[in-house]
Amino acid sequence: MRRSQFQTSTTDQRLLDSRGASDWVHTDPWRVLRIQSEFVEGFGALAELGPAVSVFGSARTRPGDPMYAVAEDLGRALTDAGFAVITGGGPGVMEGANKGACEAGGVSVGLGIELPFESGLNRWVDVGVNFRYFFARKTMFVKYAQGFVVLPGGFGTFDELFEALTLVQTQKVTSFPIILVGTHYWTGLVDWIRHTVLEDGAISEEDLDMFHVTDDVDEAVGILVDAAKRRQSPEPGGGEAFPDGTSPD
Repeated sequence: MRRSQFQTSTTDQRLLDSRGASDWVHTDPWRVLRIQSEFVEGFGALAELGPAVSVFGSARTRPGDPMYAVAEDLGRALTDAGFAVITGGGPGVMEGANKGACEAGGVSVGLGIELPFESGLNRWVDVGVNFRYFFARKTMFVKYAQGFVVLPGGFGTFDELFEALTLVQTQKVTSFPIILVGTHYWTGLVDWIRHTVLEDGAISEEDLDMFHVTDDVDEAVGILVDAAKRRQSPEPGGGEAFPDGTSPD
């Protein structure tokens, strides 16, 4: 820094001098440290989680709704298959999946987010981490999961779904199943992708193979189990592969 940009005080002086305004805690450099701390906390909490699946869906789904029951069944089935269950830790579908996992004796994880209209994690979360920043939280959903199961939801659910599809399409993640549960809910979106996005040339035909739509919880879990077995297989063609069948190497 030169001329008018030169600072007359030192960094140590500004750190040790407690006088003056506290606006500095809201500056971008300080936010970088907060962001770093969220990654460190998330990595530390989940590093030894083991095989896990992230489950997404609406926070507005009420207990007693058929899709809440599906989320519970999914949480139990994933636990029985040896997976931990990761959700956003909120109410609705997330709570249902956490409840099913918890009641089945599995590991129930909630990755919460600071929002003006939601507070705290649902009571079925065993391992919980709260985040300020969506992008740090979204990294944890992908890094520690072996696949996504997406139940009916709104914009937040769509955000996670299309983030995962983008990561698979661009080969940032490999061998990553994405399963949409609820054919009635998802058919309109899938038809639009097939008949508008594909026909317009915005995606390729093979991109439609990146996700699977079903109403069957057992089928969804079976797809995840099969993918896990392929990752562990020493046979030719086993291990991770991109959607076109090529190896990441």
